[in-house]
Amino acid sequence: MKRRNFLKVSGLASAGLAVSAEAKPLEQRRLISGAPCVLSTWRHGVDANKAAWAVLDQKGSALDAVESGVRVTESDPESQSVGLGGLPDREGKVTLDACIMDHESNCGAVAFLQNIENPISVARRVMETTPHVFLAGKGAYRFAREQGFPHTELLTEKSRKAWEKWRENEKAEKPPINQENHDTIGMLALDAEGNLSGACTTSGWAYKLHGRVGDSPIIGAGLFVDNEVGAACATGMGEAVIRIAGSATVVELMRHGYSPQQACQEAVERIKAKHKDLKGLQVGFLALNRSGEVGAHSVYAGFDYAYRDAQSEEMRKASFDRNW
Repeated sequence: MKRRNFLKVSGLASAGLAVSAEAKPLEQRRLISGAPCVLSTWRHGVDANKAAWAVLDQKGSALDAVESGVRVTESDPESQSVGLGGLPDREGKVTLDACIMDHESNCGAVAFLQNIENPISVARRVMETTPHVFLAGKGAYRFAREQGFPHTELLTEKSRKAWEKWRENEKAEKPPINQENHDTIGMLALDAEGNLSGACTTSGWAYKLHGRVGDSPIIGAGLFVDNEVGAACATGMGEAVIRIAGSATVVELMRHGYSPQQACQEAVERIKAKHKDLKGLQVGFLALNRSGEVGAHSVYAGFDYAYRDAQSEEMRKASFDRNW
């Protein structure tokens, strides 16, 4: 390539990765590890954070913290978007997706998993005991049972009645994914050693087609961790997140100098640019860098998240672009 054309192409590429005036490349920012903290999507993250903080407060690893944290939500029958009690697909079957990732870029995932209460722990076993990253369906179930996880009926009476009501009304339209239908829990943690880990787990889109898998178990979509930079997770319409490799995009933007907040906002802009119709299309991103800086942004209002460190325990509202 001639030098003139090379410079022209390079300029266009740089424009595509333009950053704000205060953003600096990673090598210039010299991120120093912040104090331990944990954050997770939605109000059910409050109880999840308590369990995660119990690990972090004892100088435990971020990996142990995120697993312990999201297991609380998975095992809560009142949470109809994760694990036990999750709303089923249109055939009345509860199918679960989850992934986990540590500070060394080790990761594990399961999808379309049935009759196992804690898919996040199965995902960790995939990561730590197999040469694979991702197991799905009957294979994931068989692996879980071989690892000692009990067979559990996940469809509670409450969720069964909700499904029967939906079926009687013959709702062919897609169920809303918004502040009333919290479709996942994503959790990010920074430990005392300065290491990051993340977890994401869900029962997915209520009344989805049997076999549907969203972004939650996909490394780079529902979750991504890079210990040099930061971590991110997503919530909302999984199909939209997958289209832009959402969480990996947020982390890569942070690598190029964006703050966690700026990175989440830019990822939402990319979601908007890729979809002609944004009606009912809610997506939110949560991000944490090695310095303990946090970002959260969504397409529509209503996305909130739980935060905890040694000084505070609180719910926070994410910034947003639109009202419902």
